[in-house]
Amino acid sequence: MNAAETRALLLALQAAHARGQQAAIATVVGVRGSAYRREGTRMLILDDGAQVCMLSGGCLEAEVVEVALEVMRSGVPTITHYDLSEDATWGLGIGCGGSVDVRVERVDWTDPVTVAWLDMLDRGELAVLAVPLGDVPLDGSGQVLVRPGQAPLGQLRDPELHDFALAQSHERLQLREPRAVAVTDGQHRPVFLDVSTPPLPLVLYGAGHDAIPLAAQAHALGYAVHVIDPRPAYLTATRFPGAALHALAPEELGRFTLPERAQVVVMNHHLDRDRVCLAHALHSGAEYVGVLGPRSRAEDLLAALQGEGEHFTPEELACLRSPIGLRLGAEAPEEVALSILAELMAWRRGYEGGFLNGHAGRIHDAVTHRQPEQEG
Repeated sequence: MNAAETRALLLALQAAHARGQQAAIATVVGVRGSAYRREGTRMLILDDGAQVCMLSGGCLEAEVVEVALEVMRSGVPTITHYDLSEDATWGLGIGCGGSVDVRVERVDWTDPVTVAWLDMLDRGELAVLAVPLGDVPLDGSGQVLVRPGQAPLGQLRDPELHDFALAQSHERLQLREPRAVAVTDGQHRPVFLDVSTPPLPLVLYGAGHDAIPLAAQAHALGYAVHVIDPRPAYLTATRFPGAALHALAPEELGRFTLPERAQVVVMNHHLDRDRVCLAHALHSGAEYVGVLGPRSRAEDLLAALQGEGEHFTPEELACLRSPIGLRLGAEAPEEVALSILAELMAWRRGYEGGFLNGHAGRIHDAVTHRQPEQEG
């Protein structure tokens, strides 16, 4: 689940806590076959039956709310298996052909591991929460929070399972884009590794009219958006709500260090500024450097820089992409923004971005020459 969904869930949870309401969090911990959402998707349920975020396209939510209300009464976490096929035991009749496991746990504000985990999610910091799935109802096996460079917080009851969970968590923290997953030890005991990751940075060089929908849509998807432009009048919170704004002239770009794992779009619509911004982006270590406009424009900018004596390594040039966006027939600025963000998602997750219609495999399986990070 992306940073925007997590932000909405946590805001609602904090407000409920302030009102003295009980709450439970439902998390998808297992998926087999086709399902609407993947492992790590969360939904908040309050003691009045209200819910925030979704685990499916509306198929499971009513059932999960009933389970959550019972969990809030009993205080006992539970895992429920939902079959989404036509002859589903639950009578859902969804016909998706898959099944999901959903773990529901009451939010315990006195538990230091839970509070620390919610704080990591709130701050968007990298961490893994390891939770044994085991027998249901769960019997006090505990959970452990693993953070880079810090001692683990919490303890699984079984020492061997605890060590296994720590090793698997540290491996997941090393991945380029870690995602939630269930892993099984040598004794076939499952542990769910939930993941908190920082929001991905998207840096826009240029604050023109077409940057507005790109920044807005990216913010809605959970990106940490940065906008750079030398014109303060263009850099306003009204035009770019939720974005970090940097009023920098081309010669001042050295004062801005791109965040780690930044993705970049150069869109000044000004040749001189675009040329300087392109050099800055390529030398920054950014993984993705996109130049708005036709391929010939990016080639001309690059040739001009090289003619001025700029040197780029093969690794830096490999990050350059132009034109950018998926071929959607986009014309209006809002459509172009959708096209660009669709490419960024496909590129980041290792997909080609083609039509799902006619695809014979699982829709969540990447099929591309670019290898995504290996799962555990």
